[in-house]
Amino acid sequence: MPASIRLEVESPKGRQTIVVPHGQRHRKLTELLRKKDLPLNTRCGQRGLCDGCMVELIAGTLVHSGSGTQVSAADKPVPLHGCEHRLGEGGACIRIPPRSLLAYEPQVVSEFRINVPRAHDPLWQRLEVAREEIPAGKALADEICHVIARRYDRRRPVRLDLHASEQVRQFAQSAKFFVTIECRGDQWLITEVAGDPKPPGLGVAVDVGTTTVAILLVDLGDGRIVARAAGFNKQMHLGDDVLTRINLCMTDPAMLRQLQEEVVNQTIHPLVEEALSAAGASPERVGCFVMAGNTTMLHLLAGVDPTPMGTAPFTPVFLEHRVMPSDAVHLKALTGKPPTVPVAPSPSPAPVPDDPTIHLLPSAAAYVGADLTGGIFSSGLIYDEGPSLLVDVGTNGEIILKHGDKLLGCATAAGPAFEGAGLANGVRAGDGALSHIWLDESPFKVRTEVIGGGRPIGLCGTAYVDFMAQARKIGLLNRSGRFEREAAPEAAAHLVESEDVGRAFRVALADGKREIVISELDIARLLQAKAAIAAGILTLLHRVGLRPDQVKTLYLAGGFGMHMNVGNAIGCGLFPGFRLDQVHLVGNTSLAGAYLALLDSGVLEQLNLISKRIEVIELNLDPGFEDRFIDQLSLPE
Repeated sequence: MPASIRLEVESPKGRQTIVVPHGQRHRKLTELLRKKDLPLNTRCGQRGLCDGCMVELIAGTLVHSGSGTQVSAADKPVPLHGCEHRLGEGGACIRIPPRSLLAYEPQVVSEFRINVPRAHDPLWQRLEVAREEIPAGKALADEICHVIARRYDRRRPVRLDLHASEQVRQFAQSAKFFVTIECRGDQWLITEVAGDPKPPGLGVAVDVGTTTVAILLVDLGDGRIVARAAGFNKQMHLGDDVLTRINLCMTDPAMLRQLQEEVVNQTIHPLVEEALSAAGASPERVGCFVMAGNTTMLHLLAGVDPTPMGTAPFTPVFLEHRVMPSDAVHLKALTGKPPTVPVAPSPSPAPVPDDPTIHLLPSAAAYVGADLTGGIFSSGLIYDEGPSLLVDVGTNGEIILKHGDKLLGCATAAGPAFEGAGLANGVRAGDGALSHIWLDESPFKVRTEVIGGGRPIGLCGTAYVDFMAQARKIGLLNRSGRFEREAAPEAAAHLVESEDVGRAFRVALADGKREIVISELDIARLLQAKAAIAAGILTLLHRVGLRPDQVKTLYLAGGFGMHMNVGNAIGCGLFPGFRLDQVHLVGNTSLAGAYLALLDSGVLEQLNLISKRIEVIELNLDPGFEDRFIDQLSLPE
């Protein structure tokens, strides 16, 4: 029996040899490759339901993990799911196509438009207190709290924690001293008393998205953003969407801890280190984190079981603003020290000294999360006379309608099609992805734009939106999403027939040889995604007796919306009945909400009120939703 087996790998990172101990040959290719920093697109949670992790067998033999069937190399590369195959006895050589590799740089939006004013009253701050402000004969510890409460008109009580209470005695005779105070939801806590001033603290605002995570490193002294960082949420290689990740926790309780590790220490921690390095800042200056995201992401981050949200009545364990020390989520110490013994998550455990506090912003329901409550506030929707909509197009299309004093919200399961999942050449937005398509007439010509320049590796969601709208406009697509040769004869010259995907339109060549195509099956899946979002919008409007043309403003949030050609989004029916002048791009409103809450403690109160005001509409219970969904499964006239 050989001591080891060789796996030769060709990938966009070059060629390398992985030596696999014979005892580990049973491990799937996805596991072996992940350990060598070659993670594949295991979008469906390694269940063989998508084509994200496809590899090509060039030489040798692989074995299907379930059936034990051997697959040998042939005259041409054999495409196989990496999540379903392992090495055989003799080793193998595989090629990883660029679209199957998670290593390319994602396109993450960390820009936003804030349409509300804010105060400067950070959740974490250092203040100077003069001894003369404290009446003689009064207890120093109590009077420090009274001074700060009076000076800043604190509506929440101010208290000293045990650590700070012990420090106060050292400065009883000092002319002045400096205190660190932190907002802990229902109170302000003095956590440190020092004799000398220290540099202004830093705060971290985080948008914890299902696919990507974006952070801002913020100077809490003046509110400046001193650095940004963003990357893929490393939970992706375990499952593409929230339902997959919830199901993983249902079937294997140990997955909860693994999913928490992936987002906290494999995603957020490296991004914070990257931002600190870019700013030339010391980790010890980080005082607190504010995190926004959908309800499932916040549960996983906190290490709280999300499985009750996987089945009706979809009940979250928590929705309220939650405060906890970083150790409670197993966040590695930024100083490089190992974390202390973890504390079980609770609404407000007592942090240890020098342990940055984490604030999880409040959500409204299982599928209307803190990313939406933050967006409602930061976009200005909450103060808009309306009627207005906030729409975030993603795996779960989330929609908020403000009409008078009413706030209605819903989430519609658009699925991951707009992120390229399940499509012949679909990829997430990142370097090498075709992001825009133009179909020029007279003479017919296909023009494209590639993120980062260079050769394309596939198409991301914005390009599919462009294609549906423009192909429909020139007659290449009929209303049902089928190609019409006679209606657009010049464009029809780009149509090809494929054994794998059927009739398809050739957009470009990848690597000078592989065709990048959009198939009729792709269009059908995209129509389902756009119909879900369109029907969700129309259902909320129907609830209050409004038509699309009566909406004052549609605030379009999120990275997908920021890079979308809005005219084409309307043209393909994603926003049915709307006009271009109604749509305002507001960017990453989830990150904006976290940023505002970090710098203005009063925002927390507003977000709590917003989360309780939203009337959540369960679309599956609405009698007209299914009919609207069916109506929107076609392209516009």
